[in-house]
Amino acid sequence: MVNGSGVSRGPVGYIAAMSCRSFVVVVAASLSLSPWAAACSSKSEAPGGPLPVSRLPDVDAAAAFAHIKTLASDQFEGRLPGTRGEELTVDYLTRQFKAAGLEPGNPDGTFIQKVPLIGISSAGMSPLVVEGAGQKLSFAPIDEVVAFSQRATESIALDSSDMVFVGYGVQAPELRWDDYKGVSVKGKTIVVLVNDPPVPDPEAPGQLDPKTFGGRAMTYYGRWTYKYEKAAELGAAGVLIVHETGPAGYPFAVVQGFGTERFDLVAADKNMGRAAVQGWLSLDAATRLFAAAGLDYQKLKAQAAARDFKPVPLNLKASMSFRQKLRTVESRNVVARLTGSDPTLKDEVVVYTAHWDHLGIGKPHAGSPDTIYNGAVDNASGTSAVLEIARAMKKATPPPKRSILFMAVTAEEQGLLGSEYYCKSPLYPLSKTLANINSDSNMPMWGRTRDVIVVGMGASDLDDTLRVAAAEQGRTLKPDEEPEKGSYYRSDHFNFAKVGVPSLNVKAGIDYRGLPDGFGRQKREYYTAHDYHSPSDQPNPNWTTEGYAEQAKLLLAVGYRIAMAPKFPEWKPGNEFRAAGEARLRKAK
Repeated sequence: MVNGSGVSRGPVGYIAAMSCRSFVVVVAASLSLSPWAAACSSKSEAPGGPLPVSRLPDVDAAAAFAHIKTLASDQFEGRLPGTRGEELTVDYLTRQFKAAGLEPGNPDGTFIQKVPLIGISSAGMSPLVVEGAGQKLSFAPIDEVVAFSQRATESIALDSSDMVFVGYGVQAPELRWDDYKGVSVKGKTIVVLVNDPPVPDPEAPGQLDPKTFGGRAMTYYGRWTYKYEKAAELGAAGVLIVHETGPAGYPFAVVQGFGTERFDLVAADKNMGRAAVQGWLSLDAATRLFAAAGLDYQKLKAQAAARDFKPVPLNLKASMSFRQKLRTVESRNVVARLTGSDPTLKDEVVVYTAHWDHLGIGKPHAGSPDTIYNGAVDNASGTSAVLEIARAMKKATPPPKRSILFMAVTAEEQGLLGSEYYCKSPLYPLSKTLANINSDSNMPMWGRTRDVIVVGMGASDLDDTLRVAAAEQGRTLKPDEEPEKGSYYRSDHFNFAKVGVPSLNVKAGIDYRGLPDGFGRQKREYYTAHDYHSPSDQPNPNWTTEGYAEQAKLLLAVGYRIAMAPKFPEWKPGNEFRAAGEARLRKAK
């Protein structure tokens, strides 16, 4: 049955009517585009085809910079959930969405989705004491070992827990890989390496095997969250990840922030199924630990990159204790809606996300007296972009056929909790959610770029839409230069991907127009080393608006074209989320 919009329901969502499909096929052939990309191209002759990017409303970058200055001001106290900073942030975002003419995004008539969290902070932490082989070592909290617990209890302890080195801590049956083979870790403390096993490519010396753990690109097996989840599944009492800046993608100072209050979603079992102690060891501390066991850390690390690696008992026992202070927090996702113009398609949604939270007030870095983690780039910049994309989208003519949800989510820095809660308790059916477009520290702040960096490039049809729109700006897509950092698993789009919703996350390009070669890469590396999760992430008077405006308009164009497209976007064949996506779409029948 064809409705008034010229589309009909098919087995995987809406498909174009015959007249629309024929035009799309012709355009695809002439432009060497996939049918999906052609349908989302401004050159498509299909009825109601998308507007050129140039004809879409501009995004007001000057207004966005004013939002950044406000959200990243000391007055907002680093925007930590459960603090005065949250109250100010939620109030500000709500007022801005209202001023933009957006409707409440929650069907209950409010701009708020409540997100129940439990806050856990440690106190009275003892050193990590390791005994065995006639030695007794002590590792200082925060400086050498960063430990915390997700268990919602007031007392945490390891008591002479046997220690085992389990390599990269991976169980991947599809790759015939098991780092736990032949050993039970129940009640024990495991020491594990960060990232995926770096398996050499047998056909290309000096490179990693792309058929095993994605080569250079990190898989979810390499994420620290996976290490903790697997340890809990196997009954470990403690899990300590060895931190190395290169494989982790950030310095040890970042994980030292884990020693402050941490949040989690409220769980029925109070998270008692998790390991009692989770944490990180500095590289120097790990090296000293292995030496006490009569082992060479670097040699064992090399051995762990092979499929035949077996766990190594360290013949050491770990002890540690600390108290925890617990509090419940009703945090909030801020949600606004632009209702679609089509009477049937308006029940389907495209979702923009950006996390509003940061790290609050903590310890100064590098001798700076400043203790407020303002989070200007991370992620006042992305949140401000969503505000102004929403304001511009409201002006689009013709208006989008499908509804668009603009959501500033909480507690991303605590483990993507706000988006996780939304995906578990969605305000709109996931079966009717076409896509997620995430904005997290991804705006060019120093000028216009010739490139757009796509995290997880090639994952879904969204990349095709992005490529076509970027070409209209004279820009090209590039894959992530640092896939080993696992960025695809480190922001809120990941939770949408896990439930099958095609999700897009881009980074700022690095090929800046009119600036020297290497300028963008230098700025990115400086930010990672000095400003990421540091009090120095503050508004910079040398930022310019041109590149920010261009990138924000690109993201606007992608969302607009998806909202106008004749069918649902899909995951590419072979993608790890395709099965979840197909299951989600079957529910839409």
